[in-house]
Amino acid sequence: MEIRPLYDRIIVKRIDQQRQTASGIVIPDTVTEKPEQGDVIAVGNGRLLQDGSLRPLQVARGDRVLFGKYAGQAVKVEDQELLVLKEEDVLGIIASGGSAHLKKVA
Repeated sequence: MEIRPLYDRIIVKRIDQQRQTASGIVIPDTVTEKPEQGDVIAVGNGRLLQDGSLRPLQVARGDRVLFGKYAGQAVKVEDQELLVLKEEDVLGIIASGGSAHLKKVA
């Protein structure tokens, strides 16, 4: 099934984080937090401005993005959990080619 979000919304598939510590201890799903990174799988046409024109989105399909812990709306499509975000909920685009190791700040 193909999903096309409207206006300035994007569809993101969360990236599963590693669930094992360096010493080999497996962390169960019940205590892990949902990842705050994901791959953009679909984007809308752009943000509708007051004059009726569309401003293109800065994120594109295939980008890896960083978003807030409570951002967006979770939906389930064909047994796959996806996240619908507005472009303004995206905190940044993670550059391809380099690996991003993000550390959570309290």
